Amino acid sequence: MTEFANYPSLTGMPVVISGGASGIGAALVRNFAAQGARVGFVDIAREAGQALAAELTNSGQTVKFADCDITDTGAYQAAIADFAAAHGDALVLVNNAGHDQRHDWAEVTPAYWDDRMAVNLKHAFFAIQAVAPGMIKAGKGSIINTGSISWMVMTPELPVYETAKAATHGLTRAMAGELGKSGIRVNSLVPGAIVTERQLEHWLDEAALKGISDAQALAGHIYPDDVARMALFLAADDSAMISAQQFLVDGGWANS
Repeated sequence: MTEFANYPSLTGMPVVISGGASGIGAALVRNFAAQGARVGFVDIAREAGQALAAELTNSGQTVKFADCDITDTGAYQAAIADFAAAHGDALVLVNNAGHDQRHDWAEVTPAYWDDRMAVNLKHAFFAIQAVAPGMIKAGKGSIINTGSISWMVMTPELPVYETAKAATHGLTRAMAGELGKSGIRVNSLVPGAIVTERQLEHWLDEAALKGISDAQALAGHIYPDDVARMALFLAADDSAMISAQQFLVDGGWANS
């Protein structure tokens, strides 16, 4: 059985994760909680979020869930404040929430554009705004923005999503510069084709999985825990002098 790293600096660490009820987000919640972190996570999937929080809490881990739409900035920032009251000011923020809904560029309306930007980009900025004062006070912190290789490999039927995800690394670079002198690191974590229930349901049939594996430098498939383990490293003190970078967990598919 493969054994993975334990990060002592994450013990007791207040962590905020968006979109944590399923897929990559649930793996993030599980992995941070297993490290002994105090995890607060939000999602619109109330039942799944409550079930995950109850499972981990009952196993002795420190996890708090809030049913929250991250496109409602006021509600999201209030949820982050509630997590801080319970766990202490967040010293790790993982901006994971997003939605890769397919769309035809010719049919995109201004309203749809604004909605997709809110789901895939806007919330990350305002979450940073909410946690940064506590990190500045502590003189340290790690912010991890989740990107996507979709724009790097030109995945079809995703132009608005890909624009938001490309902009995510611009946000990373900008905020790394703004916050770095306060001891706060900001990095992008960029998943490749991750095998989740949603992806299997909608897009990853047997042929697609084979095509992706063939395109990667590494054979095989990538799972949510693979992404979460990179997030742990970027959150821990082990990456103390790493900032403004993007880290691809894609099996060696995209050329960044």
